[in-house]
Amino acid sequence: MELKEKVICLPHLSGVYIFKDKENNILYIGKAKDLKKRVSSYFIYNPDSKTQALISKVKDLDYIITPSVSQAQILEASLIKKHLPPYNISLKDDKSFPYICITDEEYPRVYICRLRKKKAGNKSLYFGPYTNAKLLRQAFKIIRKIFGFRSCQKMSKKACFYGKLSLCPACCEKKISVSTYKEIINNIILFLNAQYPQLLDKITQKMQKYAQAKRFEEAAILRDQIQALSLLIYPSTNTQEDQLKDLKDMLGLKKVPRRIEAFDISNFSGKQACGAMVSFYMGKPDKNNYRRFRIKTVTQIDDYAMLKEVIRRRYLRLIQEKKTLPDLIIVDGGKAHLNVAKKELEGLNLEIPIIAIAKGQETVYAADNLYPLNYIPGRKGFDFILKIRDEAHRFAIFYHRKLRKKQVFQE
Repeated sequence: MELKEKVICLPHLSGVYIFKDKENNILYIGKAKDLKKRVSSYFIYNPDSKTQALISKVKDLDYIITPSVSQAQILEASLIKKHLPPYNISLKDDKSFPYICITDEEYPRVYICRLRKKKAGNKSLYFGPYTNAKLLRQAFKIIRKIFGFRSCQKMSKKACFYGKLSLCPACCEKKISVSTYKEIINNIILFLNAQYPQLLDKITQKMQKYAQAKRFEEAAILRDQIQALSLLIYPSTNTQEDQLKDLKDMLGLKKVPRRIEAFDISNFSGKQACGAMVSFYMGKPDKNNYRRFRIKTVTQIDDYAMLKEVIRRRYLRLIQEKKTLPDLIIVDGGKAHLNVAKKELEGLNLEIPIIAIAKGQETVYAADNLYPLNYIPGRKGFDFILKIRDEAHRFAIFYHRKLRKKQVFQE
């Protein structure tokens, strides 16, 4: 019933759908102009033998909404390349579909091509394949408008048509340094690999540096890129924005929590103890930044000590790698769990807002609040906290079961 209910609740919007088996392994990734119609068709119409074999194994599904079906195609290709689902075999190495190529040159060229045999020494990057050339051209125009890049096979001494329209930084006239242009190319690569949160974080940090240095024109260009990318990547942000704003007001935060990380500890009689962390960015799950922790230093049943270990390991690593810290941390538990986690952050000289919420109690404990916040039905910020807490618990349970199953097979 859970799968059927998910299909029924799918939106009539474009996006990517992901079929999974009973062990949460990805079986197939597809794109759709209308998610509900496309996914429903698998279960309504009589499929061919290959599709029947797929559907017989499907026990769960995920989906990602996109602003257009062309954007869905870009996301579909990047996810297939990353996960290599068994039922997407025809797309893995198909050379008849178009690709996006980024050449290995001083000023790399970005263009659409058909993938042929690569010559020895060719270090060009290829993204795809994309099954619909028309949709690819539409997406390509959007990428050019946001970033601007060189497409000319030979660089002349004067700016081309795209350069005059500010759709190319006029590499031929050396109006942009090699290092600055390479940074644009790196951002395009992040986009084509669907690493959206990392891309936005990177551009935001750069914009802030330009603003602090009073390089306002350059900061304004990056600001426009951030706005365009946000609209493109997060098309249905009204609900998420309302949740984040209400969460900020409810907790008295200084800024809207764009990135939120939540922790849950899972163990059965102290065996196969583990921790899990989920990450939400702009109100949506950022599954590329989910993390799992096998408890290393705690041998007895001690949730507090386990939580301390996981918090310390997570944020010590972020500090060492100089990566972006979250705007809010959520831990599963009550006031005591909150105090333990807060103390670990203080030991790392970090001042990150942190709250705790226990399963079943639905009461939020905030480090700076004297009294706990009781659940208010229908309040967007509170419901969002519950959603994140439940996702962290689901992820922790899934990892714990995986460890227990692995132990059974080893015994």
